[in-house]
Amino acid sequence: MTHSIRAKLATRAKLATRAKLAAEFIGTALLLAAVVGSGIMAEALAGGNTAIALLANTIATGAILFVLITVFGPVSGAHFNPAVTLAFLLRREITPSAATIYILIQIVGAIAGVLLANAMFDLDVIQTSQKIRSSGGQWLSEGVATFGLVLAILLSVRFRPDAVAAVVGLYITSAYWFTASTSFANPAVTVARQFSDTFAGIAPAGVTAFILAQLAGMAVAVAADRLFAGGQKDG
Repeated sequence: MTHSIRAKLATRAKLATRAKLAAEFIGTALLLAAVVGSGIMAEALAGGNTAIALLANTIATGAILFVLITVFGPVSGAHFNPAVTLAFLLRREITPSAATIYILIQIVGAIAGVLLANAMFDLDVIQTSQKIRSSGGQWLSEGVATFGLVLAILLSVRFRPDAVAAVVGLYITSAYWFTASTSFANPAVTVARQFSDTFAGIAPAGVTAFILAQLAGMAVAVAADRLFAGGQKDG
């Protein structure tokens, strides 16, 4: 292989890596802008009706997930979630170094998206949420929500890769309503939402427990996924 060919391949690899990281940053930022921004708008328009506000927040989140996974999936895999990245790391489908960079980019992107949402609604750009989310039921909810999300993603990738965007969007739409925590199911989301004292916020004191529950749910999902390996029906 000549030096020029090697140089071209190296350049292509760098460009591909940049594209992946850009996709993870932009995708995670837009996801959080949608989650927090729709929460702010919903609360302002719902006239005190929390159910209507949550419904609006749910629809916006499910819809943006479908869009982001559809457009960025072919570029980076559209993880947008450290729990998802760690699940693929445990399945040895991503290297430790790549996973580390993905997770850092996701967290930075998530925080950027929250700050953007605050700014779009003329609020203080950097805030500290006062919304307490701390109870056994909410921690269990985060474990269940993340277990279901990660398992749904792994099985979709295994059996129906063309349906991942719809599966994730619909799962989160549902999980907003059947979990007491409204299904954060994402450590980057959890870290970032402490910086908005609005409808979708979480007080800093609740962040660590949420993340631990999410990681536990992810680990159980990876173990459960192994039960289905090779289980696809012929024909």
